[in-house]
Amino acid sequence: MHRKAFETDFIAEFDELLRWRRDVRRFRTEPIEPGLLDEMLDSAELAPSVGNSQPWRWVEVRSTAPREKVAASFERCNAEALKGYRGDRARRYATLKLSGLRDAPIHLAVLCSPDSEQGHGLGRRTMPQTMEYSVATAVSTLWLAARARGVGVGWVSILDPDDVTAALAVPHDWALVAYLCIGYPEADDDVPALQRSGWQTRTDSRERRSVV
Repeated sequence: MHRKAFETDFIAEFDELLRWRRDVRRFRTEPIEPGLLDEMLDSAELAPSVGNSQPWRWVEVRSTAPREKVAASFERCNAEALKGYRGDRARRYATLKLSGLRDAPIHLAVLCSPDSEQGHGLGRRTMPQTMEYSVATAVSTLWLAARARGVGVGWVSILDPDDVTAALAVPHDWALVAYLCIGYPEADDDVPALQRSGWQTRTDSRERRSVV
């Protein structure tokens, strides 16, 4: 059945959701409501994927030992990243809070199973990287589903992927795409934290758009 375009009010609310979908670093430690994570993951499963392959794998990290190993990887990688900056930029970097690993009640690793038989290889023979791209779309969909429910998500990228996959003891061919902190944010803001801190402002789409 043909689906007509959504109404103007819905489009405005959707655009508002996009504006308020922020990378959360500061979480309240209380658990989210029971069943809410399942709801968000069900929504994320609606994300598009190459060949309908759904190559994403969700690993909820509840145990203390793997959480500590991931936190240690972040601390090491963050210290190494700091060495790459000088002067005021280094001082500013040192003040940034770049993960909620110690506070977020939920840690969720999102990995790609590259050899998934689902989808029968359609669309990825010439561009195999579309498997990981597909996982990224699922992460984005989860992010929006969470924000719509008042839940915050923070993507921790300052990690060694090998440290994480070893800590989680996942199959050797699973590739880490995202390590997410999930929980209720301490506060909501529609301005990115890095913009508020003066690290980097957002730019207009016209600066990245061209016509050929």
